[in-house]
Amino acid sequence: MGTEFSSRPGSDAGATVMGPAGQPISIDDLPPPDTKRWVVRRKAEVVAAVRSGLISLEDACRRYTLSVEEFASWQALVDRYGVRGLRATRIQDYRKPSRG
Repeated sequence: MGTEFSSRPGSDAGATVMGPAGQPISIDDLPPPDTKRWVVRRKAEVVAAVRSGLISLEDACRRYTLSVEEFASWQALVDRYGVRGLRATRIQDYRKPSRG
């Protein structure tokens, strides 16, 4: 079982695709829009859904409040390292603005 994402043969109009673990996923299987904790599996499911056409890049970014750059980084990590590449911790800025 590889890390390749592809449409499931015989799926009707792309309504279900193969997820990152080789299981079929549909739009209902995607992470909820209010997802705060982005584990590898959830990121990989969103990348697979966008690549397969299950959801558009614009819809995914809007649904999950992602920038195109953030999604593109997930996709690049999958391309370069496979799903395991998504383990890279997202850079977050925890500092509060200075009151200088």
